[in-house]
Amino acid sequence: MAVKIGINPITWTNDDVPELGGDTPLETCLSETRQAGYAGTELGGKFPRESKALGAALAPYGLALVSGWYDGRICEKEVEAEFDAILPHLTLLRDLGAKHVVYADTSRGRHGAIHDPISRRPRLADDEWKDYGAKITRLAERFADFGVGMAFHHHMGTIIETDQEIGRLMAGSGEAVGLLYDTGHCAFSGGDPESLLRRHVGRIVHVHCKDVRPQVLKRARASDMSFMGAVMEGIFTVPGDGSIDFATLLKALADNGYAGWLVVEAEQDPAKAHPLTYATMGYRNLRNMAGKAGFTVDERST
Repeated sequence: MAVKIGINPITWTNDDVPELGGDTPLETCLSETRQAGYAGTELGGKFPRESKALGAALAPYGLALVSGWYDGRICEKEVEAEFDAILPHLTLLRDLGAKHVVYADTSRGRHGAIHDPISRRPRLADDEWKDYGAKITRLAERFADFGVGMAFHHHMGTIIETDQEIGRLMAGSGEAVGLLYDTGHCAFSGGDPESLLRRHVGRIVHVHCKDVRPQVLKRARASDMSFMGAVMEGIFTVPGDGSIDFATLLKALADNGYAGWLVVEAEQDPAKAHPLTYATMGYRNLRNMAGKAGFTVDERST
């Protein structure tokens, strides 16, 4: 099977904490994305949000638009209201050829939760799951009808964080709800990346590849550190630079016919982790491991 390798610009500049690379120009992100070897990039806060302008920004670097994060609120909104809110974002993605939207449900205070101890994040009550599954299925079907599939992002600090919650979401929702599989968020939440992948591999439509530094992970969970606190301490790094067994995970994806994007998304402090150095390391490691797993890696077109 063929995959493409992309990166998220959070390697250079962090939208949640602007002091992390906030002064780095978009042109630096894009030129170094190209220099490191990537075929595409996800959206970041500095990217144009009008289709022609975004296309013009990406074209000189030969980069595709992979996808883009959206702070969803479907837990708090009705389907039509949520679809209307996200429509400009979906339109931008569709116009630039992206097949999936990175949709995270940040209802009930996600932005605050990423700065709070990990134990204090919002949760769904047992009696909310059935209706939630039905509602997010209807929303995902609207996305699909529009031409951009849902890649639901389990994320620290949100109502869908743990392996168990991902399982309940997948069991209670329809096939239109695709899963964004994120190795680093799974590990940080106390999950098992390999078990999670094998249970839900048929629903995985997008993959975020972040490695974890085991000593920081252990300390973060033991001390109830916040998500952003752990990021600042260096919990995440690029594939092949931590303790996650990407060789096994990629082999499982290849064996099950995965044919989407593999995205390096390893938020770090760019003052401590030189962006081009880590972007290049991540690309080379991931490309090498993907090839050994049985994937054909599509190169950048220009």
